[in-house]
Amino acid sequence: MKLKFLVSILITLSVIVLFHYTQIFLVKFYPVCANLTVFLVFFISSFKEETVIQKFAKAVDGELSEGALKYTRNLTYVWAGLTFFNFVASLVSVFMSTKFWALYNGLISYVLIGTLFFVEYIVRIVLKKKNII
Repeated sequence: MKLKFLVSILITLSVIVLFHYTQIFLVKFYPVCANLTVFLVFFISSFKEETVIQKFAKAVDGELSEGALKYTRNLTYVWAGLTFFNFVASLVSVFMSTKFWALYNGLISYVLIGTLFFVEYIVRIVLKKKNII
């Protein structure tokens, strides 16, 4: 546990140093790395018996029904798709103007993620009311 905390502190400090002491071009790759990491978490977990979203759902709701297991696995695919799109878009934005990079990585990508959270929440409520999940 202490090692994980130490590693996260070292990564945070590294990012701060990178932002402070490098040219803006290198800083533009931070969202690329972040989006790639999140994509890989969803993508790799989709090949396991229990996906990362299923683990979160079990932590919140306890045991999951067969419908909920299928729903959370499909939701993992959706999140992997969005995070892959964000990864590619942030990579493309590195080579575009700084204004576009800032617009996409500072606003548009967050709007996309927030929209998916909101839509998924509504879908989950509807499916729970219909006893599908």
